[in-house]
Parts: sequence; structure tokens; C-alpha cells
Amino acid sequence: MRLIFLTALTMVAFASNSILTRLAVDGGHIDPSGFALIRVLSGAVVLGMVMSLRGGGVRLAGRDRLWGAVSLSVYMIGFSLAYLTLDAGLGALILFGVVQIAMFAYSALRGATPSRRKFAGAGIAFIGLLLALLPGSGGGADLGGAMLMVFAGLGWAGYTLIGRGASDPLGATAANFILCLPILLVLLVGTGLTYSITGTAIGILCGGLTSGLGYALWYSVLPKLEAATAAIVQLSVPIIAILAGAAFLGEPIGLVVLISAILVLGGIGWAISAQSAPTDRK
Repeated sequence: MRLIFLTALTMVAFASNSILTRLAVDGGHIDPSGFALIRVLSGAVVLGMVMSLRGGGVRLAGRDRLWGAVSLSVYMIGFSLAYLTLDAGLGALILFGVVQIAMFAYSALRGATPSRRKFAGAGIAFIGLLLALLPGSGGGADLGGAMLMVFAGLGWAGYTLIGRGASDPLGATAANFILCLPILLVLLVGTGLTYSITGTAIGILCGGLTSGLGYALWYSVLPKLEAATAAIVQLSVPIIAILAGAAFLGEPIGLVVLISAILVLGGIGWAISAQSAPTDRK
């Protein structure tokens, strides 16, 4: 029961990143660049504190650290800018779909042999994404915002793939947040940063609580979950974001968005619950 509660709490934290970013940026409390900086700074501080309490150091050197920080920067910038125009739930759906499809494509290009079921599931999910993204489809996605979220999804997929083999995922995440901060400062300072007390508070909440502590909590429960279970449970994040966006931000839930969500999440769920086709057929 405790594991179920902690897992559910983690998924709510992940979905809250979309709600909080949309609230701060679209609400005019802070500009996207400023929000990204506050989020990363707060996340770095909290993850650094967690590492200190755990008694372990943070290793900043290494090629994987640099590329992990670059990928995280791509995600942070695209994510914040996208929520100028996208609804929270739709943004989460696009992000989640792009991440999963990109990782599926990467595995296939690296020589994995996906089963027909995996190919079919990925295809269904891709059709669902197109339905939400195509202009005039009724999905409600602004094309510019949607492309920025696709950009963010590719960044997060790269970040996930780079860190997948990390021996200390929490330590790697803390290091990447710390290294991400100077990259964002170089890229974003001078872009007309604007702050307010409300926007800064939301950024600290998003970076420190739902990102920093959310990631720490996820890495504490992840070893206790089977791989397929860990992948499938994340299907709940866009659904939580869609429902929370409607409840707290007054975002409409259109028929096309619902159909798109069913196709994307259903296709991904079908694909990731399948076994890969064997490569040795002797």
C-alpha cells in the first residue's frame, strides 16, 4: 500500500509540473525564460540537499554529464515556452508521446527488433499525436507551442537515454541540474527576464518540490517496480494533467483531445507491455 501511495504521489508531482508552469507563464506572473531559470536553480538546491543528507557527493565531470545537462536545458526551455499557448493537459500528452516514440525509434535504430505489436502500438500513438497537432483538427494545439513541446520531448528523451545506465541516477540528476544552470544563464540572460513574487514562488515550488523532490521520490520507488510497471504507470501523468487543467485552470476537454489521449496512451501502453521479438531464431 505504501508503494502504491508513493508511486501515485510521484505521478501527481510530474503532472503538477505542467499545471504550475502553465499557471505561472500563461498567467503572466513570469516570463518562460525566468521560470526555467528559477525551476532549475530550485531543483539544483533541493537535489543537492538530498545528496548531502544521503551522504554522497555530486560528480560533475564526465562527457555524459555535459550532454545530460544540455539535454535537460533543451527540455526546460522548450517546456516553459510551449506553455505560453498550450493547455497543461495537451502539453503533457504531447511531451509524453514524443518521449516514448523517440525512445522506441532510438531502440529500433540501435538494432533492437521490436515485435509487430510494438510497431503497431507506436503507430497508433503517432496517429494520436498527429490528430492533436494537425492544424484545424480541433485538438486545440497552437502549432508553435506544439513544436516547442516536441522540442522539449526530444530533449527529455535524450536526457533519459543518456542517464539510463547511470549507476547513481539521483546523483546524476543532481549533477545535471547544477550543470544546466550556467547553460541556461548563457542562453537566456538578456532575453528580457521578468519576475514577480507570485511567479518566483510558483517557480520555486515547481523546481524544488514537484521536480527536485519528485525526481528524488521517483528514484526511491523505481527499484521496487518492475520495468513494465514503471513504464505503464507513467501513462497516468497526461491524464492527471488533463483533469487537473480542467479543474484548476478551467481548460476545456474537447472530444479530439480525448480521442488523441486514448490513441496515444493506449498505443504506448499496448507497445510497452509487449515483449521484443527474439533476435536469435536458431
